[in-house]
Amino acid sequence: MIPSPELRATGVGALPQRDPDAACRAVLAIFPEIPFIPTLPNRGLLESIVFADSEHLPGGVVREGRLTVDRGTDPSEAMEQILLDYLEGNAEPYRVGEAYGSGFHAMMGRDLSGPLLVKCQVTGPVTFGMQVVDETRRPILYDPEYADLLGKLLALRARWCEEAMRERMGARATLVVLSEPYLASLGSGVVPVDPGVAASAFGDIADLLEGGLGIHCCANTDWGFVLGLAPAVVSIDAWTYAREFLLYADDVARYMETGGVVAWGVVPADYAVFAAETSDSLFARFREIRARATETIDPDLFDRQSLITPTCGIRNAGEQEAAAIMEATALLSRRLRGEEP
Repeated sequence: MIPSPELRATGVGALPQRDPDAACRAVLAIFPEIPFIPTLPNRGLLESIVFADSEHLPGGVVREGRLTVDRGTDPSEAMEQILLDYLEGNAEPYRVGEAYGSGFHAMMGRDLSGPLLVKCQVTGPVTFGMQVVDETRRPILYDPEYADLLGKLLALRARWCEEAMRERMGARATLVVLSEPYLASLGSGVVPVDPGVAASAFGDIADLLEGGLGIHCCANTDWGFVLGLAPAVVSIDAWTYAREFLLYADDVARYMETGGVVAWGVVPADYAVFAAETSDSLFARFREIRARATETIDPDLFDRQSLITPTCGIRNAGEQEAAAIMEATALLSRRLRGEEP
């Protein structure tokens, strides 16, 4: 688990900047206590979700803007090496290349020994496996070999990130959050996801990490299943889905009692929606969520185990608009903590 955030604030992941140093400066200025390492998808395809964690995928090729696996090459040797590296905990070959994570490399030049926690993002195995397809356009999550591989491959990526945050940035505590919008497919009859496959992949990643491992899903899903995985953090779009999430209030209470943290994404990342809100309306919105939650959850426990974030990454906004969303998130946190009226 991670240190209790006590209503502190951080961001989710993506920012609109193309200059990684500028993005890192913005994050550190606004979220000094729990900074996150920004992803910068507007720099190019390789820094967007899934692609950013694909550089070591056996058989992976980009065709017409889509990531696929090429069956014309035999991936078995590369797959065996991933399994061996996983068993040995050898994460160094799975480092983030600068073309895939310029924000990560820019943050590595900074001393982050002061913050309570340092956070980064890695694509989750379900989303990765549903987005990457074979030559028949079948998601590789439906291929037993690749389904088994993905958790281990992404575990090595996450382990390298964790080690880099600790050793290259001086982080006292680390959090790797899996970006998992495709968890919305749990229970779907159209694009079904096997919960057993998802749980196994998450377990593979959790087993290799020493610090915190979280899950971010900006859609609605089977929250009982997600909470049952016992991640360090469950990150949700609380602006849209707080009511659905709190249908599982008993599960949330048990989760928090064992040290789990909920990241309440209560500040809209869509600037058009955000622009219609005020500091007071965001404060009132969160207080409504808290009032519903604390009908079941002890209020002190709720405050101790809650983190405040935007609803999702902030990609489709200008730099000034993104800064305004982040600053509103930080201000909301300070008001909730009684640091500002």
